[in-house]
Formats: sequence, structure tokens, C-alpha cells
Amino acid sequence: MIRGSLLESLATTDFVNFESGQVRPLALSPDGSRLFVTNTPNNTLDIFAVDGAALTPLHTVPVGLEPVAVAARSNNEVWVVNHLSDSISIVDVGAEVPQVVRTLQVGDEPRDIVFAGPQRRRAFITTARRGQNSGYPLEEYREAGLPRADIWVFDSASQDFVFSGKPLTVINLFGDVPRALATNASGSRVYAAVFMSGNGTTTIFNAPEVNAGKPGPDASVHGEPQPATGLIVKYDGQAWRDEAGNDWSERVRLSLPDYDVFTLNANAPVPREIDRASGVGTTLFNMAYNTARQELYVTNFEARNEVRFEGPGTLGSSVRGHIADSRISVIDDNQQVRAVDLNPHVDYSVPQGQGVPAAIKARSLAQPVGIAVSPDGERVYVAAMGSNKVAAIDADALDGSYQPDGGRQVKIPGGGPTGLALDAAGKYLYVLARYNNSVVTVDTSSLQVAGVEVLANPEPAHVVNGRPFLYDATLTSSNGTTACASCHIFGDTDHLAWDLGNPDEEVVPNPLVFTQSGRPEPGATFHPMKGPMTTQTFRGINDSGPMHWRGDRTGSNREVVDGRLESVEAAAFKEFRGAFVGLLGRQSELAEADLQAFTDFALTLVPPPNPLRALDNSLNPSQQLGEQIYFNEVTTGGNLLCNDCHTLDPLRNQFGTGGRVSDEGPGITEDFKVPHFRNLYTKVGMFGLSPNFMAFGNAHQGDQVRGFGYLHDGSMDTLDHFFSAIQFNLAANDERRFAIIDFVMASDSNLAPVVGQQVTLDASSRYPAAAARLDLMIQRALAETERPECDLVAHGVVAGERRGAWLRADGFFHLDSASADPLSVAAIKQLAKQPERAFTFSCVPPGSGKRIALDSDGDGIYNYDQR
Repeated sequence: MIRGSLLESLATTDFVNFESGQVRPLALSPDGSRLFVTNTPNNTLDIFAVDGAALTPLHTVPVGLEPVAVAARSNNEVWVVNHLSDSISIVDVGAEVPQVVRTLQVGDEPRDIVFAGPQRRRAFITTARRGQNSGYPLEEYREAGLPRADIWVFDSASQDFVFSGKPLTVINLFGDVPRALATNASGSRVYAAVFMSGNGTTTIFNAPEVNAGKPGPDASVHGEPQPATGLIVKYDGQAWRDEAGNDWSERVRLSLPDYDVFTLNANAPVPREIDRASGVGTTLFNMAYNTARQELYVTNFEARNEVRFEGPGTLGSSVRGHIADSRISVIDDNQQVRAVDLNPHVDYSVPQGQGVPAAIKARSLAQPVGIAVSPDGERVYVAAMGSNKVAAIDADALDGSYQPDGGRQVKIPGGGPTGLALDAAGKYLYVLARYNNSVVTVDTSSLQVAGVEVLANPEPAHVVNGRPFLYDATLTSSNGTTACASCHIFGDTDHLAWDLGNPDEEVVPNPLVFTQSGRPEPGATFHPMKGPMTTQTFRGINDSGPMHWRGDRTGSNREVVDGRLESVEAAAFKEFRGAFVGLLGRQSELAEADLQAFTDFALTLVPPPNPLRALDNSLNPSQQLGEQIYFNEVTTGGNLLCNDCHTLDPLRNQFGTGGRVSDEGPGITEDFKVPHFRNLYTKVGMFGLSPNFMAFGNAHQGDQVRGFGYLHDGSMDTLDHFFSAIQFNLAANDERRFAIIDFVMASDSNLAPVVGQQVTLDASSRYPAAAARLDLMIQRALAETERPECDLVAHGVVAGERRGAWLRADGFFHLDSASADPLSVAAIKQLAKQPERAFTFSCVPPGSGKRIALDSDGDGIYNYDQR
């Protein structure tokens, strides 16, 4: 079925696809007797008994939304990182019926966890520096030079933790959002990697000097002059240069130190940063420490966004078939970095798209998201998600002599391997296969698959079937190294700008409706040399109209699919068919059936709730003033309201765009589709503008954590500068300008901010704070709003049996037992307060409560179907 809106999607399935990237989805108990698996789509921790290659399912424990990492503190206690819930589930796995006994609230979108420090009792957790649980001032997005990567540290032995769940400390690191963690052998050091740390690139805004000095070509092969655009430059250690080596340092007003991996002293009374490494990679996926060699291994992409253009490269350069290098970077104890290319056998000088020998493609490794080291340190295992393989690599070869060997690569049934766990003897490797949600056991001595256990999966068939087309480089490129996920990391963005124009294409008409006139503009065109543009997320494309920054994937040629006229968005997404040849280097476009499967998957991707909006969905005074200005006051010289262009109407699934095009006015020579607002908060961290950019931005702003900010090309550093531009009448009034910024930063998303939030209620002294959080969640679940905010579910163990409950509109919790009467709110609170008992309450997406509460084991069968 073609889905034209999120509401239609929710009407046909109770599953919401966030496509969270798994980081540490597998962990073995210290004694090796059990395997713990984060079942991300099912929101559960799955527990298996381990007997060599044999895995026996034991328990399924409901945790938070989108669990992506797990670590065992002991044989009886496991901590689970819930990416969408901004929480940590502490699970008693020693009980006869394992259950969550405590929930910790942490910063936004936590990703990984390790135990380190004295007796390894300290938990280190990566989060973004934001979110309703973080306690930071909301206005921090206006402050230059701040660290934006947080490591939350909990000491399980401290009184503050035992009685109130407080962290020992939150370590601030000078980077963007962090992802992976690793420890040395003793646990005295913790290593933290910034997820999308960048590669020292930024965009200088177009100006007469820039357009006069940028490398050729300056016109298409057909002679049409290139529009005035910005230019991507890269810092080489001495100067900011374009791909031709021209020095643009005088036009860059920021520094990018590019700190990638941080070393923390885990044993200090208060853990702290003690060292940093740079030049590790652009997108850092995972890490493992080789105790025998005293080396840290980091799997990563190194993006090539400083190279311009897609297509055949007739007039110059092209990234076709070579977007990013898949690598392992080795960091020694002196913080020296050595990068190892995982595909040295591929000759990129051969024109891509014309076929690569099958033997070459078969050896390629794409998107190395998981890594493990053998106990003796002699072998390194890499999970190549984009190649459906795990590679066994000799550690000696990471000195720079590595050559891929197909005989030492294991094809993973189900495809899309993400996580690895190796037993203490190094005999069996357990692999999480994301495409079909299964655990695969590999015998490391023979490098053969020894078993497969398929996990419960609530994902609809179109999600499962379409997912490989995002990641699988063997399907989507001729050399096996490149896929859509090379830039759209886990269906999102890489936070870079790329100049993917194609001088070999022609200027074509722009048929889209303009906001100012309400009609197409005669003579409006799309030039094939469009200049730098930041990578856009797939999340939310289902409700945003034509695609690309300019809307040049117009969706004009809609077709009837399965008896229905497809949406504009579906038709627009299919217009990317040419990118498989022109950008990824495939020999031919995808077959129509495959393109349809990819489309059906991509249009399910949903952004997370806005972490800057209050959990009760209210607005503070500044945001309220911004809302008033936004909807009621003329803010531009064109006599327009903000909402006239950036349409904000959640009931119609419009979150900052109505799909129309805007004439951008002075300084920008192309016309652009009005973009949505939902990921504005993720772009914070660049401060410093090109000289004379719209008459401001001359002062050098020093070190920054990001090289790309706002506008289509990322050249606008802050929304403060954006709203100070001459197109608006807000420059002279700080209060009103900041109010608009505060409002759009906290604007509505597809899901209310309370979605994902959790609390565990028990008989401990933590009860008052937990009860207050639960009251808020109940209020939001029962709120009579035009858009339902969430369903509230509860999970716990009663009389030795796992129970789920769902709060219905009647104000009662209905249990998954035909013999159990519905419980009032007071009754379920009292039940949770009894000794040796805990109930965990979770706000889940509207429409999914019935499944999540009444199908706790994820087998697709409701334990008690209460209609």
C-alpha cells in the first residue's frame, strides 16, 4: 500500500519505524552462560541460554523504545540503553522471571554503555547534550564554543545512585553527538567516539570572489553557466583549500579541531577527559580495544565530500561509486592514528557504472558498524552491514598491508550484520543480523555459520523487505562499496554538505508552485550544477512533498500502484532511480519492483520527538511569543507571515513545509523548496560566517564542533543570523528574534515529546519523584487533544508471571489476562509499591499501546485481546 501520510500509515499498522542504529546489541554474561540481545523493533531484551553454537530462548523482557545497546554488570544485572526513550533499563536477570527493576533518565538519544572504573562498577553512557532529562538551559543552542557530547557516569555503589539515581558526573566533550565506547583491559580507561565528527570541511557562502575563483567547470557541457553557489573547502592542517588546492583561508571564520576519540580516566574520583585523537574518520561507528597490542580499533567512514559532482566526470571530478571509504583506524597509546582502507583492491580510476569484475565486488566490505577482537589479539572481526558479511582480519595486517580475502569473509544469513559478541574462548562469534532481526552463530575456526535464531519482529513486511535497499552496497553499486546509507546514515544524515551537481546533464523546467505567487513561475528552472547542499534526512519525507533541497524530485508523474494513485512523495522518491547509476555507480537502475520496495520502506521513516519541547507539550513564555509572531505578524519584506512559507499544521502533517518553493531573495541565486523544522536542533554547533555574509559575520569564532549549519548548503551558522538577514524585519529586536528561534526550535514533530518517556515505580524511597513522572505520563495519555499524544503501557511481574497493562480512555489499566479486572490508576500504583515488585510505565506512539502491552513476548499473538 502506498502511504500518503503518517496518519494513514498509523491506520494500517501499529508499528512506527525510527530505524535507530544499533551500537552494542549483543552482550554475554560474565560467566558466558547467557546471551543478551537488544531486540530493537520489539522494544525488548531477549535472553538466550548459551551452549557453544546452540542458543536456547529463555526470556523476553520489555524495556524501553528502540533499545540499541546492552552491557552486563554481573551475571544477575544487565543495563539496556533505550535510544528513543532517553533511558536506561536496569534488568534483574537473576530472578526466576527477569524484569526491569529500575529506569534511569539520561540525555537525548543515548547510544552505548560500558562498565569501567573501580571494580567496573561505573556505567559510562553516551548521549547528546540536550533533552528534557538533561537539565541544561534551553537557550544553550545560542552559545558558541560549547562541547555538545555528553558521557553520563553512574556509580552503582554510590549513595546518590542507590537512593536517587543521580549520576556521579556528566563529562562534556568538545564534539557533536557521541556514539561508541570501549575500555582498556583493566577498565581504567574509557574511550568515547563522536558519531559524526566531520572531516574538517565547511561551506564558504557564495560571493563574487568565490564564484570567480572556484575551480572549473563553470558551465555545463551544454554551455549553461553555473549559478552562483557556495564552495566546500577542507582544512589540510595549514590552510582551507578546495579540491583544486586553492587557498580560501581568508574566507573561513571558524576552526574545526576535529576531535574524534576521547580518552577518559575512569578511575579518578570524578572521571574526566585526559586525551584526544583527531583524524580518525568522518563517521565513527564502533570501537574495540586490543589488549595484547595496546591498540584501539575504530570502524568508520571517511567521506569524500570535498570532491565535486556526480555522473561520469566528463568535465572534471566525480564521486560516482566512491562516496566514502570504509575503514578501520588504529590508535596507539600515543594517540597516533593509522587508517586502514578495507577496500584497497578496488580501482576507482576505472569508470564506475560500467561494470566491475564479480571477483572484485565479492571481496568488498561496506559500512563496518561492528567490531570484536579475539582473546589472543591476533584476529579482528568486522561486521560489514552494507556487505552482509563478517570479515576475519589478521591484526598484523592492520599495519597497512591489509588485502581483503573472500575466503575469510562469512556471509550472514538474513543480512545486515550490526553487532558482534565473541565468547571467552574465541570459539563462537554471535552476530545480530538487522535485516531479518536474527542472531547468527559463527564458528570462528571454520568461519561457517553454526546456527540462526530469528527474533520476534513486529515490523510490517514492507519495512523488512525494503530495508536492504538503503544499506546493501552489493545491490546498489557495481563495486560493492557504496549505498544510500553511505550518506544517509541509518536513514538520517551525515551532517555534511556535498556538491553533487552533474555538469553532463541539462537545465530543466521547474514546475513547482511558489509560495509568494501561489503558482509556478514562468522561466523557473533547475540547473544541473546546483552547488553544495547538506545531506537531508529520510525521516519525515513521507509528509514533505517534492524532494531534494530544490524540490527537483518533483513527484509530478504519479502512477497507480495497487489500485491507488500514489502520493507525491512516493513518486518523488522514485525519481532518485538515476542516482543508482549516476552517484552510486551501479550498472543499471533498480528494477521497478525493487524501487517500489525501497520507496515503501523509506516512506515509513519517522523522526523522533522533539527533545527541546516540554514533556507536557506546553510552551514557555518566549516560545509563546514566538508562536504569536509566527502565525499572526508579518515578518518579511514580502508582506508574508512565517507560516505562509513554513506551513506548520500538525493535524495535516505539515511541520514547517507545505511542499512549495520560495524565491530566496538577495544573495541566493537558486529557488528552494521550503524545508521542514523537525531536525533544526541537530544542526547546532557551528558558529562563524564567511566575511560579508549578508553584512555580518566577520569575526573569527574559534573552535567549533561542526562545519555545517543552516540553509541548503550549511553556510549559515546560526538561526540568530538567519533571522537577522535583510529578508526579515527582526534584526533590531533581540527579544522577538529570539522568541521566533525558541518557537521553531521547539516546534511540533510527528510525535509528541512524551513519546518514549519511561519511569519505574517500586516501594523504594525514589517513589515520590517516580510518581510525579508517572502522573505526567498519565495526564498526557488521557489528554483530550486533537492529536493523541501517546498510549501508556505498563510491564511488571505479578505472582511469578509477566504482566502487561494498557491505559484505556476509560482511565483504567487493562491487563493481558482474561481473568484480571481492569485496574484503576491508584490500584496499579499500589500494586507496584509492594515489596519485591516494580512496574515500568512507558509512553509509546499512539495506536501501538495495545500491541506493546498485550503482546509482551512479541510473538504476534495478543495474550488477551480486550477490545
